[in-house]
Amino acid sequence: MDMAIDTPSPAPSAASPAPSAAAGRQTRAAESVRLEHQLVRVPLEVLRATARTNHRLAEKEIAAVLSSASSVTAPDAVDHLTSLVSRLHGLKRKMEEGARAEELQVQRCRARLDRLAAASAGDDGEWEDIRLKRILVDYMLRMSYYDTATKLAETSGIQDLVDIDVFLDAKRVIDSLQNKEIAPALAWCAENKSRLKKSKSKLEFLLRLQEFVELVRAKNFLPAIAYGRKYLAPWGCTHMKELQRVTASLVFRSNTNCVPYKVLFEQNQWDSLVDQFKQEFYKLYGMTLEPLLNIYLQAGLTALKTPFCFEGNCPKEDPLSLAGFRKLAEPLPFSKQHHSKLVCHITKELMDTENPPLVLPNGYVYSTKALDEMAKKNGGKITCPRSGAVYNYTELVKAYIS
Repeated sequence: MDMAIDTPSPAPSAASPAPSAAAGRQTRAAESVRLEHQLVRVPLEVLRATARTNHRLAEKEIAAVLSSASSVTAPDAVDHLTSLVSRLHGLKRKMEEGARAEELQVQRCRARLDRLAAASAGDDGEWEDIRLKRILVDYMLRMSYYDTATKLAETSGIQDLVDIDVFLDAKRVIDSLQNKEIAPALAWCAENKSRLKKSKSKLEFLLRLQEFVELVRAKNFLPAIAYGRKYLAPWGCTHMKELQRVTASLVFRSNTNCVPYKVLFEQNQWDSLVDQFKQEFYKLYGMTLEPLLNIYLQAGLTALKTPFCFEGNCPKEDPLSLAGFRKLAEPLPFSKQHHSKLVCHITKELMDTENPPLVLPNGYVYSTKALDEMAKKNGGKITCPRSGAVYNYTELVKAYIS
């Protein structure tokens, strides 16, 4: 007997027309915008960052050229002006590269807007297939399967709909942190200082703390003190407790057995920095903190999670019999159950008053329709598809549900 839980919905009025396919597509488009805002947000953020970088570069170079031109003297005027012209040519090349990078992001924005528009007008199957592939690429990138994600995007022709280049930029920082190198992460913080400050990020502070700890680990105590005065002291007004604990490591050292200070020198501090960077990276680009694949799976698991699934006798047909799904479902509430419905294991049809359930002597339950057809084909004999036991049709008993 297969059992599923369902909540009855009010029957539609006879005067109410059935929703059209176009209305359904429009509803799905609205849901897609809510669930997948990062589809458009990411290239927009990259475009803003690229434009901002190009603007700063142009301002810096032009200011330097004007300043240099104002100090030209007669004896070396020709050489000096030639140098300035060469510098301006270099600026022109950099601006052309920046323009191409901006155009690429504009193209991606346009492609993604077209994709969202296609949700309300087009082939449903094709649209869903591309969305699934995008979700899989997003998951692979977050799990560091970069080559596999790139291959899937290329074979599916969805390069403009995924953010491989953005994740590859993040990979450089992640790899450096895993190799216990702070500089690339600090450079990333400097590039995005204004946006990180707006979101009240602690990433730069945590990186500075770790760099201080590494100086203490190497027994470079005087450089550590100088570093703390220069880079950590400005954070004192907002993070005094953390600063006090870390500066105390100058006394306790890396071989201490005092737990509050011993933990500062453990490897998991670097793992925490990697996790913190990923969280800031996702927020900076407007991405969901959880992979989209997990979000969609959890949305489905909320309807399947029941106490029965966690009692140790969950049937193998239930997704929650798999460890991966059970882990995803752990933080989810149990589904709200109002009424039960029985589904026939053989025909997958609902068993109700029109097609009542029949119980075999071994306790398994199937629909009357399925067992009637089986009895007609086998001379009144019923074979249980689960146990293989054979019974006469007259041995069946009708089941009643209260």
